[in-house]
Formats: sequence, structure tokens, C-alpha cells
Amino acid sequence: MKTDNTPLWEFDRSFDIPLCGIDEAGRGPLAGPVFAACVVLRPGAVIPGLNDSKKLTEKRREAIFEDILGGSKAWFGIASASPEEIDRLNILQATFLAMNRAYDQMMAGEGVPEEFRPRLALVDGNRDPGLPIETRTVVKGDGKSAAIAAASVLAKVSRDRYLLELDALYPQYQLAKHKGYPTKLHYEMITKHGVSPIHRRSFLKNLAEHQKPKGETPAQRAGRAGEEYTAGWLTRQGYEILARNWHCRWGEADLIARKGDTAAFVEVKTRAPGAMVSPLEAVDRKKRERLIRTAEAWLAQNGGDLQPRLDVAAVTVTEEEGRELISAFDYYESAFEKE
Repeated sequence: MKTDNTPLWEFDRSFDIPLCGIDEAGRGPLAGPVFAACVVLRPGAVIPGLNDSKKLTEKRREAIFEDILGGSKAWFGIASASPEEIDRLNILQATFLAMNRAYDQMMAGEGVPEEFRPRLALVDGNRDPGLPIETRTVVKGDGKSAAIAAASVLAKVSRDRYLLELDALYPQYQLAKHKGYPTKLHYEMITKHGVSPIHRRSFLKNLAEHQKPKGETPAQRAGRAGEEYTAGWLTRQGYEILARNWHCRWGEADLIARKGDTAAFVEVKTRAPGAMVSPLEAVDRKKRERLIRTAEAWLAQNGGDLQPRLDVAAVTVTEEEGRELISAFDYYESAFEKE
């Protein structure tokens, strides 16, 4: 019986040996792992509509995903490489790592029957991932091979579902809307909330270009530089930046950072060299009351069992040749505890 995807199946059958198809999803995003899938299609399997996942609607991908898995139409492995591995290895090597993990997972799972164990791997693209099996790369293979197309669907849907889980953990980045890809919205959210543990830092080298709002005054530029420096310092001390410039009806928290079970609400005070007023004096009683109510509002929405702490960062900023330089930095934990 011929179907709309008959050429894909005929391509695989032309090799006349058992084979698997391998593809990845998520090489380009700024956030989240890169996923890969490895698939051996069961003989006689029919998967209506199977095609390159990029040519399918989200609804159609989901249906084919369930058809493959729910109908037990394939032996498969689905694996990933983390943002940390991407930064350490580079995206190409991390993709190869995910592909090898997917292959190993498939072979170690329920077990492909001996007569269907692959003797050849068809891999989408033009780079050999170093699998422990004879490999043939196929440019645009997800539109040529049924096994690669199936792998592309499994990898894509698995990654999209995982990004929705991350969206629930990091709602400030609106991952459900862009799936971690480098959209204008995503850059805006990173600029506002900072880089999180799910981001690929090696992909954010050009972030500075998205963090230079036009028309800033010198004071605004200094304030932004002070917040950036403080966020970096907190990260190096083991804190996770949860939010930047978080607003509510009571006021704004410059930075909210977590370490252990403590949520630090950080007021960043930038000043020029020689300033006479201390940073703690600059945060008067009315400002402290607004900070407390802001912290309470954030914790009510997000905090769970986190314990709040009000901190102040004092950053001395100078400008040289159009650049903001940090010349002094002090950090005060529980800045107002003794009052």
C-alpha cells in the first residue's frame, strides 16, 4: 500500500539490512538541553503522516509521537546533553554525546531482537557522531528516511515537553512561548531576569547587544552596571538569580537571589566615587518598609518555604571612555537586622 510517505520507507528498505535512524532537536536554542533520539522501526509498522518534524504542526507531531510509542511501532532511545555539557564540550560534541546516549539507551532497554539489531545507523546531517556501529550521514535525512524522521519527531516532542516543565520552574523566561530559542522576547527576559542555570552561557556571548537600552542617562547606565556586577558576584558566591527588577504594587526588588533555603532581596545602590552618604543611609525607613512588603508579595507567589533576607549591595561606578567600570564593591547581608 502506497502512502504519502512511501518514499521514506523505500529509502530505508534500499539498504536491505537492519538499521536505525538518529536525529537531534534543539541545537540552536539559548536554553535547555539538546535532545537526540535513536529509532529502529518494527517491520510492517505503518505511521501515517510521518515526516521531517519541522514540516509538521505541533499537534501532528504529538499525534505521531503517541502513534510511535503507544503503538509500540519502534524500539527507541531518547537522551539529552545538558547546558553545562554544551558549554564544556561545544554544541556539536554535546549533540554527538546525546546521540550516543540515545543509541546506548535503545540497545540497553527492552532489547532489540537479534534479527532486527541495527547493523547500520542513518544519521541526519553531514557529521559522524562516532557511534559504535557503521554509520552513514544523510543530509536532510529527516525528509528522506522513515527511521530518521521518526527519530526527529521523538527528539523534537521530547524536548518541547521538557521545555514546558522548565517553564513551570522558570516562568519568568516565558519558555512555553519560544521553547528557549533566541527570539526577541527571550533576550528581553534574560536581560530582565538574568542568566539562569538552564541557559547555555556559551550561546550568550552577544547578549550585551541586547542589554543596551537606547536613550539611557548616565545614572541609568551606572545603575544597570551595578546590578550586572552584583548579579555576577552573587552567582560566583553560589547564589541562583531568581529575578531582576521584580515589580509589585508595593515597589521593586533589584535582585532576588536564592542560596539554600534563603531568598535574598537585594537593594543595589550605585554611587559615584567620593559619595558622602553611605548605602545603608540611602535606604531610609520608608524604603525598607516597601522592600519588606515587596519581599512578602514575591514569597506569596513564588517562595514556598524560602526564608527572606534583606541585603544591600554598594557599588561604586566610574565611567571611562563610554564604559562603566566598577571601582569598589561592598555587600551587606541582613543589612537592617540590628535596627
